[in-house]
Amino acid sequence: MPDAIPSPIPLVHEDQLDYTPLPRSVTLARHRTSRLVGEWGYTALTEDVALVVSELMTNALLHGSLRGRFIRLRVLTTAAALRVEVSDPRGELRPSLRAVTGDQQFGRGLLLVQALADDWGVAPRVGVGKTVWAQWSLGPAPVTAPGDGVPVGHRVE
Repeated sequence: MPDAIPSPIPLVHEDQLDYTPLPRSVTLARHRTSRLVGEWGYTALTEDVALVVSELMTNALLHGSLRGRFIRLRVLTTAAALRVEVSDPRGELRPSLRAVTGDQQFGRGLLLVQALADDWGVAPRVGVGKTVWAQWSLGPAPVTAPGDGVPVGHRVE
């Protein structure tokens, strides 16, 4: 199963970076994603996407990391969706929603992801590991300028 949105859907934006499995990487990934989503013109989603990236990166760090193996963050948009994907090397440890009581300190991350994103899921990673993704609908496809096929108001990188 591929890590990404299927290839027949043209990407408008894409960014990918590997992070070392350290707590500082969560902050770096959150800030980078927030900046990119804003630069790409989706300022209304910036805070939600940044929080989801924090949660997914934290889960990958705590439950999916292995010494000497990177955690990969991929952020992309199509004409219809914005998607974040966090891949780690521990495919045998699949995330799931948990029932949490009021006094438990941990276990709410995926509940936040579910509340903030339009959809989320987990898939085996090509090679080894897993990819946890979250996605937001961008509504109807933007109007394209005559003859160029590039959505108006978007730049292709």
